[in-house]
Amino acid sequence: MIRKIVTTIVLVLIAIALVLLAVANRQTVTVSFDPFNQADPALAFAPPLYWLILIALIVGVLVGGCAAWLRQSKWRRRARRLEAELRTLRTQANARGAVLGPAARLASPGDAPRLTIPPSAA
Repeated sequence: MIRKIVTTIVLVLIAIALVLLAVANRQTVTVSFDPFNQADPALAFAPPLYWLILIALIVGVLVGGCAAWLRQSKWRRRARRLEAELRTLRTQANARGAVLGPAARLASPGDAPRLTIPPSAA
């Protein structure tokens, strides 16, 4: 519950900051993609400054997220490999347990008892 409240407060503060940014930077700026003719560029547009700031922020978040995702690929690959190996070992152990008896059977994660918090005596 507290996590939801904190998340809501942070999102509201970010929204207020974005509105203040947009209100303070409404002037238009000319963005030109023609480095050779500054007087009459072939491709230019004039958006409000806050658009450029927000677009740069969004692009930065996307590039950073992609870079982090790519750097974590070896850990995801390793986790998948280890999970497959664990499944194989459990299957082998359970096959041996069938020969040795039910006491030798290896428990799978689904067989584990669920831990619950007892109700308080209030």
